[in-house]
Amino acid sequence: RQAQQEKVKERRAERPKLMDGVKRWRWWAVFILGALIGSQFACGGGNDSTKANHEALVSRIAFGSCANQTAPQPIWDAIIKFDPQVFIWMGDNIYGDIKRPSKMFGKERTIGPWKNVPRFVPTSQDEMNFKYHIIKNHPAYSRLRHNLNTKIIGTWDDHDYGLNDAGKEFPAKVSNQRLLLDFLDEPLDSPRRMQAGIYTSYTFGPVGRQIKIILLDTRYHRDPLSSDGTILGSTQWTWLEKELNGPSSAITIIVSSIQVISNLSATTGPLFYMESWGRFPKERDRLFQLIADSKRNGVFFISGDVHFGEITRYDCDVGYALYDITSSQPNFGAIEIDWDATPVALKIEVRDTDGIPAIGVNISLSELQAQSVNSAATLRVGEHQKHCSLEVDLPWIVRYRLTILFYFSVAVLLFALVGLNFAAAVVFRLFLRKCKLD
Repeated sequence: RQAQQEKVKERRAERPKLMDGVKRWRWWAVFILGALIGSQFACGGGNDSTKANHEALVSRIAFGSCANQTAPQPIWDAIIKFDPQVFIWMGDNIYGDIKRPSKMFGKERTIGPWKNVPRFVPTSQDEMNFKYHIIKNHPAYSRLRHNLNTKIIGTWDDHDYGLNDAGKEFPAKVSNQRLLLDFLDEPLDSPRRMQAGIYTSYTFGPVGRQIKIILLDTRYHRDPLSSDGTILGSTQWTWLEKELNGPSSAITIIVSSIQVISNLSATTGPLFYMESWGRFPKERDRLFQLIADSKRNGVFFISGDVHFGEITRYDCDVGYALYDITSSQPNFGAIEIDWDATPVALKIEVRDTDGIPAIGVNISLSELQAQSVNSAATLRVGEHQKHCSLEVDLPWIVRYRLTILFYFSVAVLLFALVGLNFAAAVVFRLFLRKCKLD
């Protein structure tokens, strides 16, 4: 009995210690939970959206590109005033490479037929990180970034990839991928941090009113510009096919850092060339065919890169009109969706720094349905249809009109100079003859 009493006393003595241990573990659990919650709010405000945020109805989307971190950026005030629920970076989010001065003569010639050094050179990771820091802490962009009602997503183009016009051959692409994802406040366990390339997709809104946004990576796997090879690479093509054949959505926005439809990329050659899907016609045909085969409705493109705004349209491939809305600073793109209209109405505009629309297009969602326009297969030979020409199909006199105009202007100028010299020589000879006669 005495031994049992002693054991009871020992258990009673141990119970406070046990309770103290449990209390300490409770406090540690509260501390760890609080830290995790705090980290969610600290990582870019509205950028770490919850499932509830993704299911909220989205009716305003803004997008833009070409944000030179050393230049004034009044565009952010106009974007904040628009109050987007989603903002999409489309590339050139910083200018990470170094641009040398334009020199045709001298020891280092960056332009002209005697060019001997590249115009652009890459910079260090520290310098890239510093440039991201500048734009990320821009006062106006910081307000947008910390707005809990705005989800910020994005892809890259060449200058934030690390080098102008660079593709899969660029050696710093792996480390620069990490820098971009840090800039976008991508979670540390995100699949984008573990794959080759930054392509991904998001779905916003409730069932029946969903918007799917597909972000392409046009850099990591792209072949050289003159190769007519691949832009996306085999892995990304397989992923894109699954995305387009996946669950349906009312609207699907495909984000490309370079233009998809525009013919301007062809008509500027051979004076100079702009990057675009038109430089890879086989890849673009494959993209259009993939959309057509998926029978996915409500698809359109948004793009950047070219430092101007443009809206292009192509009707003759997927059974309905494909639009490509291009925007880059000093303007931004604005998408407004009226879900209550019958049928659903989209207003897509390119706006200036004051938020005033420069160009725009109103689209009924019913227009982005298969067979809403005649496809190329229904056209008779020689028949012309508006919005059915790509640069590869343009007559040579139209395709190279800028070059023809340039060389014609140069020829006229040279002819005028020769004529003036001849006239001056004739006048001088007449004057000299008169002087001799006198």
